[in-house]
Amino acid sequence: MEQILIDPFGWFNQILHSLLEGWGLSPEFISFFLNFLGAFVMGLGLLILTLFLIWGERKIVARIQDRLGPNRVGPFGLLQTVADLFKLITKELIVPVGADLGPYNLAPVLAVMSVIALWAVVPLAPRLLGADINVGVLYIVSVGAISTLSIMLAGISSNNKYALLGAFRTVAQMVSYAVPMVLALIVPTLLAGSMGMAAIVEEQRTIWFLVIAPMAALIFFISSIAEVGRAPFDLLEAESELVAGFHIEYSGLRFGMFFVAEFLHSFTISALTTTLFLGGWQGPGASTYPLLGFLYFIIKTVLVYFVVIWVRGSFPRIRIDQMNQLNWKFITPLALVSLMVTAVVEKLVADMGLIRVGVHLGANLLVLAITLWALRAYARAVRRRVETAGGLNQITNPTTSG
Repeated sequence: MEQILIDPFGWFNQILHSLLEGWGLSPEFISFFLNFLGAFVMGLGLLILTLFLIWGERKIVARIQDRLGPNRVGPFGLLQTVADLFKLITKELIVPVGADLGPYNLAPVLAVMSVIALWAVVPLAPRLLGADINVGVLYIVSVGAISTLSIMLAGISSNNKYALLGAFRTVAQMVSYAVPMVLALIVPTLLAGSMGMAAIVEEQRTIWFLVIAPMAALIFFISSIAEVGRAPFDLLEAESELVAGFHIEYSGLRFGMFFVAEFLHSFTISALTTTLFLGGWQGPGASTYPLLGFLYFIIKTVLVYFVVIWVRGSFPRIRIDQMNQLNWKFITPLALVSLMVTAVVEKLVADMGLIRVGVHLGANLLVLAITLWALRAYARAVRRRVETAGGLNQITNPTTSG
């Protein structure tokens, strides 16, 4: 019983390993089977989790907007997403005339696969990790780009101009916001001295990187929301001008796979934010009792996911030009400054304990203060230009009273 409490995941793995050895199977096959079983359970669990994510998001957004949300099918509307799933399964799969069938059918599969594959390097608890590779951060960037490819394939292969415009916006948005996201990812890599996700979590055992580098955490969070295409950056599927965006020609279960990928990707960026900046599974007693670490990880991830939902339910969709200006004129330069400041400070105070934390935090607060001052000066200049233009317009085009 004590071993179950201390390391339940290792205990269960030993039980399966002993059982398969008793059947006379080779060690190579046992290792392959256990890895396959772990990947299958992880993928299945994430797909089942998506049903509850959709229900939870609909209920929270409904409360934010003074509505009730799902409340008819099942207790508290819990079975509404199950009913929606059966509806999508039974709907006809309509393929548009002239569609390129290979990429058309591959796109929704890639969308879901790319999100699930990200969880392979996320440490859920002590000794509960799919693959402890020393380039985990690089893996996240590489596999995350597959979702961009899936949307581009869907838009280009659908033989529809609105879907094609949605694919063009993919390049303009998702690839653009990947730049500040990657720059922000380098910051925890510098602080931990490793690109491995497990090493980054271990380095936060005394202090979260959110405290040391709050600017990088905020930039990563905002750029991740934009790269996923969530509100207020949901221009990939802006129904007001693109009917439904890149997936307009998809129906039934194919459309449902894009739907699943979007909600699961939102939860995934919450898990990545938790891992990179909130200490992952770290917490009191987590090293001794892995289940406690898993509970800490889930709580932190759910809280970050609530903020993602909060943003979606509170802010209106921005225009495409505003989105690009926000990225290239503000977020990307700020990410570069944050990275350079972190690199210089870390070089100077790498081994100074609490002094290191204080210097990093002070440097970030200084950058934040300068940024707010620059934004205020820019806003004043814009207001003066607008007021001057309004005055000139009144002089050149005087109005008559009465």
